[in-house]
Amino acid sequence: MLTEKDMIAIKERGSDPETVLKQLENFRNGFPFLQIIKPATVSDGVTTLSDSDIAEYGRIFEESAAQGTRLLKFVPASGAASRMFKNLFEAKDKLEKGIPVQEVMEDEELKQFLNNLEKFSFYKVLKKLTGKPPRQMSTLEILTYVLTGKGLNYGNLPKGLLLFHQYGGSSRTSFGEHCIEGTLYAKNQDKTVRIHFTVSPEHQENFEAHLAEIREEYEEITDSVFEISFSQQSPSTDTVAVTPDNDPFRNENGSLLFRPGGHGALLKNLNGLDADLVFIKNIDNVAPDYLKQATTTHKKALAGLLLKMQQSIFNYQRIFDTHHYSSLDSVFIAEAANFLENILHVHPPENQYYTEKEELFYYLKSKFNRPIRVCGMVRNQGEPGGGPFWARNNDESVSLQIVESSQVDPGDPDQKEILKQSTHFNPVDLVCAFKNYKGEKYNLFEFSDPKTGFIAYKSKDGKALKAQELPGLWNGAMANWNTLFVEVPIETFSPVKTVNDLLRKEHQPE
Repeated sequence: MLTEKDMIAIKERGSDPETVLKQLENFRNGFPFLQIIKPATVSDGVTTLSDSDIAEYGRIFEESAAQGTRLLKFVPASGAASRMFKNLFEAKDKLEKGIPVQEVMEDEELKQFLNNLEKFSFYKVLKKLTGKPPRQMSTLEILTYVLTGKGLNYGNLPKGLLLFHQYGGSSRTSFGEHCIEGTLYAKNQDKTVRIHFTVSPEHQENFEAHLAEIREEYEEITDSVFEISFSQQSPSTDTVAVTPDNDPFRNENGSLLFRPGGHGALLKNLNGLDADLVFIKNIDNVAPDYLKQATTTHKKALAGLLLKMQQSIFNYQRIFDTHHYSSLDSVFIAEAANFLENILHVHPPENQYYTEKEELFYYLKSKFNRPIRVCGMVRNQGEPGGGPFWARNNDESVSLQIVESSQVDPGDPDQKEILKQSTHFNPVDLVCAFKNYKGEKYNLFEFSDPKTGFIAYKSKDGKALKAQELPGLWNGAMANWNTLFVEVPIETFSPVKTVNDLLRKEHQPE
């Protein structure tokens, strides 16, 4: 199936031949569906915090940060904004083909965009670029200036470089908003704000130039020092594509076709970072300053809860690490098992408690010796994406998982019914810690579940192909982490999936 020439090319691009062979095997065998047991709901996997809890956990976090806990914010920002403008691109294409403007204007999203043009934070820049009020331009001219290099070029830029919010006479990009937001909960003891953005290779220079433009002003108004770093999705994480018959898909020159492996590929980027606490949030989920307080308060609370749980986990790690199983009494073992099951929500295989003490000891030791994450969850508002569930793991234990619909068997009516019962949605609001009690960093790849990949159907040059996505970053890539779900208010979640989302009240001036 693969030639010697293929193997050489695989190594030259930085990929692992054994991994590529495994990917080809995955296409042939498929990925098993994840078995979900029930949705995680309030009081059954999703924790709600009282006002006093929020205050207490916030205090724990702030005291820890003041004592030197190293903080970092991680923002996946490589996604192109082209999907934000799908309807605008379609309208532009129709107009260029001569379809009457009256027919094109039947699209409701296009009408909403044009009727509210002055409300977008990029309006003033657009007006300056065109040299005349956009209202005096044709629809095709407006779309051309918004989408192409003749004007804003927004159809070819990443979301991070788009102007999101208006502040009097100035505007702020989503990248800039993340920098400002980072100063509110990710400022280190020495006033440095460490934020890591994953970006596409073709856009890193633009991000760096934008940072240079805003750094001085933003550092001054926040009394901070930005330590901003960038990384790109490694080509070594790309996955090989195949034909519908599962043969390697080849380009016109006969070479293998590799495709990006989805956001799960960013596990390599995350694994390369060093911090005590890492906040993860998507590039398009930011609010203007007057709405940032809810996000700040709950980020600190999630972090404080993690730190409190981590103290207990570290104690168990230390005891399991420094004692022989024969020296620990049954009371301690029962206490540790209870904490794992009822606090960390990891339910053992049905026969686990009836095994020998030695086997139970090593089971508990392995479960405590894992990265930990606390995930904010919002009430389901009909947004697309994953949600919190109880799911069965490879070792037959049951734990909390963020599950995408693609991981669930669509042919199983019982599984589909459980999926429909979900009450909460994953807004990608995570606080993570991946060091043990000794301060040693975990290798995050050891806690990923490779069986949670996904096969998608795509095409290239008119030819059908099958592509493979790696386990999602907050799904299968974190399947074997200790996980807590906490309900956070919808005010902390304001994603921008289409350009008209910027017209929502949470993205407009106060």
